[in-house]
Amino acid sequence: MTTNQIPSWKKLSLFAVTWPILIDSVLRMMLGTVDVFMLSRISDKATGAVGLANEIIYFCILMFGFVGIGTSVAVSQYIGAGREKEASRIAALAISMNLIFGILVSILLVFFGEPLLVLMKLDPEQIGIASHYLKIIGGFIWIEALSYALSSVIRASGQTKSVMFVTLGVNLIHVTGNYLLIFGNFGFPEWGVTGAAVSTVVSRLLGVFVLFILLYRKTPARIRIKDYVNWNGSYVKQILSVGLPAAGEHLSWQSQYLMIISFVNIIGITALNTHVYVMNVSNYFMALGMAIGIGTEIIVGQMVGAGEMKEAYRRLIKSVRISFVLTIAIVGTAVIFRRELIGMFTEDPAIITLGATIFLLSIVLEPGRTFNTVVINSLRAAGDARFPVLMGVISMWGVSVPLAYLLGVHLGYGLIGIWIAFVVDEWLRGTIMLLRWRSRAWEKKALVKPAETVPDTGIGA
Repeated sequence: MTTNQIPSWKKLSLFAVTWPILIDSVLRMMLGTVDVFMLSRISDKATGAVGLANEIIYFCILMFGFVGIGTSVAVSQYIGAGREKEASRIAALAISMNLIFGILVSILLVFFGEPLLVLMKLDPEQIGIASHYLKIIGGFIWIEALSYALSSVIRASGQTKSVMFVTLGVNLIHVTGNYLLIFGNFGFPEWGVTGAAVSTVVSRLLGVFVLFILLYRKTPARIRIKDYVNWNGSYVKQILSVGLPAAGEHLSWQSQYLMIISFVNIIGITALNTHVYVMNVSNYFMALGMAIGIGTEIIVGQMVGAGEMKEAYRRLIKSVRISFVLTIAIVGTAVIFRRELIGMFTEDPAIITLGATIFLLSIVLEPGRTFNTVVINSLRAAGDARFPVLMGVISMWGVSVPLAYLLGVHLGYGLIGIWIAFVVDEWLRGTIMLLRWRSRAWEKKALVKPAETVPDTGIGA
């Protein structure tokens, strides 16, 4: 990079990078929420079954992030270091890795989805509905694996708006497909749950085609076909050095969450349906923290790649303050209308009353979850990926799971007790992560060095 060039990270502002990610995250969540919302017009039983099946789908999508997160960090640091060709090489490799992983997960879901639902103690009357939905979505989950990898690469270069517009198109197609295939409008077959699943698969597939087109238009250096099969060992190591710990943390979080869902199933079907409805709203609260976290990750990653550690430190602290204030404002407003929000999904007074009570806990839960998410993303962006997973496993399985069982099942506080356990876990982990950032131990974890300090060996050229 020549001296008269403006560093890539200086061209990025948190707002410009983050707001498209927020819209994109909300739109992605709507893919599952739309199914739940439209199927609730059929029955609460179908809604609860599909809602639980979607928890498994979300788990798989989070696991695809182990390559996506590693790729985003590596690509961001290479771009920040002025090494664009290598950024494109590592991007192609990551896409191939996630496709292979996605195909393996699809096979597992098709053959072992129903036994997993049984293990989660789902009501026998709902297992058939959930299993059918899961086989269709799960059989094509490799599409989402590709989408995750492609989106991560495009975002890492700062092109967050492009990904947002693709997701918007996917949602419009999905909503239209649901309207036609769930209820059989305009002469289409009335497929119910099957229609929701088919609509999801088709819309995601069309989205992947568009993302591939954007990949070749938006990446700093063009990707060659042979880059998809050129398995450079050093690139794989860099992706996995961040991706595997991130996968470990996601696996730990989602597995403890599925364990806690089994506690909810023990409490009863009203608790399960309430939890599904509240989570479908709470996911949108989480979207803000996720968006600021990913946006900060992109900027911090480029700063670290450029060797600007002081700027990276300040950026994270500013992002934490912004995310904390915005989360409190948004959740506080939503709590005022908590009964109306739950009422969009059901007319059952027991579910509405319990859901409204759970919503009050969100005022405490969501700010803790937000700053936890933002700090963890920045630690990963700096290459410090192992510490978050270690502390995460200790907190989730040492605090969240036993406390949820103690309060929710053993002491009989039900769903309220389980959500109190969520609050304790998020605040504990968030505090630990912030202390880690302030220690500045992450400054020694960078994956790459700026282009000026690296001799031109022709690697990746």
